[in-house]
Amino acid sequence: MRQMVIFGLGYTATRIAARLRAAGWHVSATGSAGDIDFADELAVRAALAGATHVLSSVPPANGIDPVLARYGDSLRHAWIGYLSSTGVYGDTGGAWVDESAAVVGQGGTGRRAARSDADAAWLAKGARVLRLPGIYGPGRSAFDKVREGTARRIDMPGQVFSRVHVDDIASGALAALHAPPGAYNLADDLPASGAAVTEEACRLLGVAPPPLQSISEAGLSPAAQGFYSENRRVANGKARRVLSWRPRYRDYASGLAAILAAEGTDGN
Repeated sequence: MRQMVIFGLGYTATRIAARLRAAGWHVSATGSAGDIDFADELAVRAALAGATHVLSSVPPANGIDPVLARYGDSLRHAWIGYLSSTGVYGDTGGAWVDESAAVVGQGGTGRRAARSDADAAWLAKGARVLRLPGIYGPGRSAFDKVREGTARRIDMPGQVFSRVHVDDIASGALAALHAPPGAYNLADDLPASGAAVTEEACRLLGVAPPPLQSISEAGLSPAAQGFYSENRRVANGKARRVLSWRPRYRDYASGLAAILAAEGTDGN
């Protein structure tokens, strides 16, 4: 039986695990929703010894990748995967980037040095590194912020972000099971401003959008201000060519519509 060990069974990795189990895989995982304690070295190493595949969705902490630091010596599997971030590209002034672009600390500029270092370390391990932009999906979308009253529209002309629906990440991860090692961007086809996404969510919910604000008026946290300090468009051409991957939700409008439709089906 094909056996996957997942480090960090969070929002995205849970969707990947569900797809694998549905396909007949045995999946073990660390994390609050997993069945293995990350700190239990005997259990983790035993799981790794029996695994055919390993995937990490754990980001670096305090400049260190905890999975590589603790269990890197046991990662000799034929297939290794890592969920990274398109933040490794830093700020490009709105230009398109693909996997050949410079990353932070290696010719690129930005605030994600630790993430970039971890990305490079996993590539050196021979991993399939899936670089992900803003992730959204059921329970984690503009709808939630609108309903909670925390949605904002920031007036920053020309500022765009790429994003990807969580189900498209899951399909990309499964496609990468048959791909050569390397980095792959999984992003939808339409980078857009955060304000545009909020406006669409409000339209679908039939409510008025929040007022347009400047970034200074919004009173954002330092982390949120850092998010708005970067502007890039992420190209997904390599994933299309090499993985034969196509995003089911090609833009934020189709993704949001699907989330709302599913809520109606569930009776919410």
